Amino acid sequence: MNVLKKHAVLLLLAAMTATMLSACSGNASKDGASAGASPKASSAGGGETSGLPSLKFTALLDNNPTFPYSKDWPIWKWIKEKTGVTLEVQTPSGNLGESLNLAVASKEMPDLMYMPNREESNKFGQQGALVDILEYIDDMPNLKSWMEKYPEEARAALSSDGKMYMFPNQGFGETNRTIWMYRKDVFDKEGLKAPSTFDELYETLKTLKAKYPGTYPLTIRFGEIPDEMLANMTVDFETGEDGYYDFDKEEWRFGPTEDHYKAMVAAWKKLYDDGLIPPDFLSLQTKQWQDMLSTGKSFITIDYISRIDFYNNAMQKENPAFNMQFMAPPAGIPGGKQHNPYLHYLISGLTVASTSKHINDIMKYMDFFYSEEGRTLVSWGKEGETYEKDGGTLKFKTNYTDIIELRKATGLKTSGTYTWIDFDSDLSLSSDNLKYAFKEATKYDPPAMQPRPAFSEQETEVVALTGQAIKKHRDESFAKFVTGSRSLDEWDQYVKEMNNLGVDKLLATYREAYRRIQNIKLDVN
Repeated sequence: MNVLKKHAVLLLLAAMTATMLSACSGNASKDGASAGASPKASSAGGGETSGLPSLKFTALLDNNPTFPYSKDWPIWKWIKEKTGVTLEVQTPSGNLGESLNLAVASKEMPDLMYMPNREESNKFGQQGALVDILEYIDDMPNLKSWMEKYPEEARAALSSDGKMYMFPNQGFGETNRTIWMYRKDVFDKEGLKAPSTFDELYETLKTLKAKYPGTYPLTIRFGEIPDEMLANMTVDFETGEDGYYDFDKEEWRFGPTEDHYKAMVAAWKKLYDDGLIPPDFLSLQTKQWQDMLSTGKSFITIDYISRIDFYNNAMQKENPAFNMQFMAPPAGIPGGKQHNPYLHYLISGLTVASTSKHINDIMKYMDFFYSEEGRTLVSWGKEGETYEKDGGTLKFKTNYTDIIELRKATGLKTSGTYTWIDFDSDLSLSSDNLKYAFKEATKYDPPAMQPRPAFSEQETEVVALTGQAIKKHRDESFAKFVTGSRSLDEWDQYVKEMNNLGVDKLLATYREAYRRIQNIKLDVN
């Protein structure tokens, strides 16, 4: 479970602003916000708005090098047509985290600020720099309806003080799905079936190794994204890579000291010992991993779901038979469940500066994006310009064939232009293989998203110190067990070592943070 995101923090500036902002946060309160006319966002079933005022808000947004910000993107024109709002956008000259710290410390914060994670927004919110969105929920009918529809996503957006400093996102996190995938063309050629258990996986890899001696049939990008890889590895064995919530037993548990985790370690050690995974799999970076899969040195992997098109589109140009496909996750426990981890969510989003003079207007503006009309706009663009209707189905016009190029050309689904999206818009430009993968992947979702409770300052310190010490020992021990430099006969000793580092203290922190959030009543009725 990822509970911390490391960002550059200017500690001195943060300390200077904590007191200052708590004092100035009331300068633009709910009652004292702009008294001018507000954007009239349509309700979820409403038609187009009309007679809109012309409003301008300043905004600090991220700038992705793949689709760099442009003031000429048509998305800005379409948003203005629907809401009357123009954004005067600033982008960071360097690191977004540093730009946010400087903006907060300057007393001249933009009205809207895009933040990369909720740890940042909760920190600034509790310092007084950001507005509590829930104070305005009665004036936001669309967001209120959205929260009723997605209560767990709404709770995940809460801070430890029960406030909501960042607008929640939903839909776009689908791009973060990780899955098992395999070379179906090679399997078909050799008469192999996709394995459904780890025992079958082992036998399949042994067969592939015998037929292709110079290969490592299974490879993963562990060195680049170890947390995501461990999440995939542990869910196969019905445990967790860290503290996790067991929905069946309704309790918090710690995966890396459980017997199922030991079984996972033993399974990967067996793969390592028999040369079925690369000897340096723990340090493999993206380029090495890509080379192995594209040159036929590996046939099965775990990664983001979009890699299916990534490999097929590139490799089929020189090898039309190349066919990377979705593979159901293998169950590690006899008679166990086949699940992929629930990683398809976002932790970034827009926040409102407490110093803004347009808070009421901004809230009504943002509420538009939680309407069906707003969702369609930020997902598909404008009818007749970017998409057409075919009965009840929306389709992008034929001049748009690639999702990245679409974003470059229009600004759709870029920083500051989405909250709630229709992911079918992305899928519509995907290959049949990727559409199939998304359809199949949902069948292997866990019963619920793992809770993501916000931590208080004291709890954050526990997670930062105790949690990181535990994680370090977990990772070091995993490497030693798998490579054989430490015997699995010492498992009980390893468990004692982990417990001595403070596992009980860490779990108590998760429990308290979770209990606190669950006890908060989201007054959306």
